[in-house]
Amino acid sequence: MSMRDAVARYVPDGASVAIGLALEALIPFAAGHEIIRRRKRDLTLIGPISDILFDQLIGAGCVRTVQAAWAGNVSAGLGHCYRRAAERGEPNPIAIEDHSNFSIALGLLAGALGTQFIPAKTLLGSDLVKTNPRLRIVDSPIDGQKLMLVPAIVPDVTIVHVQRADEFGGCHAWGNLGVSEEGAMSGNSVIVVAEEIVSAGVIKSDPNRVLVPPQRVSAVVHEPGGAHPSPVQGCYGRDHEFYHEYHTDTKTAAGYDAWRDAWIDRCSGRPEYLTRLGAARWRGLQVREQKPAAVVNYSAT
Repeated sequence: MSMRDAVARYVPDGASVAIGLALEALIPFAAGHEIIRRRKRDLTLIGPISDILFDQLIGAGCVRTVQAAWAGNVSAGLGHCYRRAAERGEPNPIAIEDHSNFSIALGLLAGALGTQFIPAKTLLGSDLVKTNPRLRIVDSPIDGQKLMLVPAIVPDVTIVHVQRADEFGGCHAWGNLGVSEEGAMSGNSVIVVAEEIVSAGVIKSDPNRVLVPPQRVSAVVHEPGGAHPSPVQGCYGRDHEFYHEYHTDTKTAAGYDAWRDAWIDRCSGRPEYLTRLGAARWRGLQVREQKPAAVVNYSAT
């Protein structure tokens, strides 16, 4: 289905949304921009290092709560919109549930496994316990040592970006995946955004590369370039300058509003966004070399 239809159907106001789960790669910016265009409200954003997508959603007033290890602009520092919301409640206050990258991963894994929590020693001795009341320190029933209980995280919807998918929800992703698999397996609904739509036979030909079982997928969206400015292995690289430009342009609330108007509100979708980016700049990000993996033989006889 279209991005517009997928967001309208699976991202209601008040939903918890896991997005940007592959750390700096495969960030579904096109999906985030459609959420902003649809003026969704009171969302809970879930992710490890969100880069500037969380910042954009916060600046647009879409967010009520952030469950994350870090929110900002990886190559430039903190996100200005995030900081304005956290420190001054602009454009509206946000609640912040602090995590580390590892505790976010454990929470999503617990959700995927259907268990209430995962015990771990991560974060023991850190101050994150003081800012996240859902994290609990207990005595191990086995040896009495201290353990941290990381509660399950079960998003209402998980949005992942992949290199290719079929119309039935089968999809392949490669490169750095972060916690994409855990997030997709824990989400109540899953939107797969794909650079390319292929036949089911292509997906079945390499089952070890499948990110999530197709029966878990609620919607497939064909959106070439949908992860820009983040990189997609084998397709295009990271647009470093775009991040620095965003950092400069959004230092004030008025600056963010102008940036959003130009890059989101005036673009009905990703094709217009890429047109604004410019053909030369987009070509300059495309991969120039072919480095295919070695052929594997899945035959069992």
